[in-house]
Amino acid sequence: MTRRATELAILDALRAVVDPELGMDVVELALIRQIIIGAESSEIKMVLTTPFCPYAGSMVQQIKDQAESVLEHPVKVTLLAERWDPRDAGLMW
Repeated sequence: MTRRATELAILDALRAVVDPELGMDVVELALIRQIIIGAESSEIKMVLTTPFCPYAGSMVQQIKDQAESVLEHPVKVTLLAERWDPRDAGLMW
């Protein structure tokens, strides 16, 4: 599988991870910032919709589980300090 095909497969798997407050998945919400695929381990860098999101722990675990189901090796999920902007997801309130 090419790197791009693998990235797309991961993103597809991550659509199963839904933000409980907004009812939209992490891909739709543009929370996934970067996918770094390695030979033996990989990393997903993401942001949260709010700095103190009460669902952060469970969402991070779901993202890790979904990505590992595609890659079949360990995946580290890194939370970035940057703020999420609804406009990144094409949302206007």
